[in-house]
Amino acid sequence: MRADARRNLERILLAARELVIERGPAVPLDDIARKAGVGSGTLYRRFPDRATLLHAVAADALTRTVHAARTATDQESDPFEALARYMREALDQRVSAVLPALLGTVDLENDPDLAPLREEAVRLLQDLIDRAHAAGTLPPDVTFDDIGMMLVRFARPLPGPMPDETKHELARRHLELFVRGLRMPVDGDTTDGLYKVDQ
Repeated sequence: MRADARRNLERILLAARELVIERGPAVPLDDIARKAGVGSGTLYRRFPDRATLLHAVAADALTRTVHAARTATDQESDPFEALARYMREALDQRVSAVLPALLGTVDLENDPDLAPLREEAVRLLQDLIDRAHAAGTLPPDVTFDDIGMMLVRFARPLPGPMPDETKHELARRHLELFVRGLRMPVDGDTTDGLYKVDQ
């Protein structure tokens, strides 16, 4: 794929992800093209119908989830820090907002392309959780469902007219408060396992 074509694809997927989160999967494709800054013809050449585009949005979100989990595992030696890094990245990418918005429209469990991605994403997150449990820094009663549901709650747009940047700053702050409250102190930890949250 040429560099300009790849840039257009990335812009279309980003615009589609944002508008699906804000307005649902029935958002007009022409609105997605407009937000992406491309012509409608460019979008339709790549995605001839809504189903194809939404499938690509789901695949992109799942791929980003897998990448975030692998990067956290590879680059963070502390298991709890690896889990926290994954949660921050998932929030920034808004994958926990777009995937629930696509339920009922895209079959994440049975689609031959999406199901393996979903299974890998689940496996990697569960591994992050298991490692933090084994290290004694994540409470044993905190489950995969707890982490996943809280990410969905943080990622959903807040109601009201406040700017998108403010909404994201609040979501990130609330995630940091959640992370700070999750971590259990370990022997010799003089910080009581608390993270500093920027004021």
